[in-house]
Amino acid sequence: MRTVVVGLGVQGAKRIGVAGDDLVATVDPIVPEADSKSIQYVPLDSYDAAILCTPDQVKLELLNYLLSRGKHVLVEKPLLFPDVEQLHRLEELANSTGAACYTAYNHRFEPHLVRVKELLDTGILGEIYLVRMFYGNGTALDVKRSPWRNEGTGVVQDIGSHLLDSILFFFGPEERKFEAWSLSKFENPSFDHALFGSPGQPLVELEATLLSWKNNFQLDVLGELGSAHVSGLCKWGPSTFTVRKRVFPSGVPEEQVQTIECPDPTWELEYEHFKELCSKGATNLENDRWINSALIEIDRSATVGQIR
Repeated sequence: MRTVVVGLGVQGAKRIGVAGDDLVATVDPIVPEADSKSIQYVPLDSYDAAILCTPDQVKLELLNYLLSRGKHVLVEKPLLFPDVEQLHRLEELANSTGAACYTAYNHRFEPHLVRVKELLDTGILGEIYLVRMFYGNGTALDVKRSPWRNEGTGVVQDIGSHLLDSILFFFGPEERKFEAWSLSKFENPSFDHALFGSPGQPLVELEATLLSWKNNFQLDVLGELGSAHVSGLCKWGPSTFTVRKRVFPSGVPEEQVQTIECPDPTWELEYEHFKELCSKGATNLENDRWINSALIEIDRSATVGQIR
């Protein structure tokens, strides 16, 4: 598959490495090393797919251009629009031309998150009571200096969209009401720390921050018959997966622990998944509609007392 990478920032550099021999051109209006300044300058007969690593503001225009011409697209998350119907229109456009449109959420390919999904599918934990996730990095100043990332709801749509997609990955597109519990602006004009979630069962508690000076990811799934836990992501070092079997009426649980340490495998696995979708002309825009709606609910639910 002949692939173009559009946008040569941090994500674009990663995507170039993953595309490997598939790469036929790079596009960036500012970076002088790019082959072209605009995707319109790249001959249509020279590529099959494009990877969009661009600011949010230009994604819609680029998607319309590419999908209307039958070009497959992988677009970096999040894909958010105030009008959710815009996602329906993109899906209809992709279907009409047979183009795949895939929004990248690479944590679906994180080995231990895949293990959690498989465990949940077995039902071995029984009824699930609580899912709690923390995702933090220390990029507050990087975001503050960015000409486009320090906008909107900040960390909620950036890291928070990953957490929401993980809930969607684990449990499917069941109807849920999400709400903001605390949105804070400690260092940035946009939110750099957020607590949000969804009541009900399972209760979902999510925390995202740019103020964790050592990168950290934690997941806890508490169920009727046991629990599952993930500590760390492969991109940051060792990742540990723990399963505990509940002892009745109480006591020290049986425990299985597995730790892996390897280079981040998610980018290559996701690219291979994208190429499979291209062979089918499939999209995952229904996921974006679910995430988009959840983020709109979180934004609407925020009150003055919850915002610092």
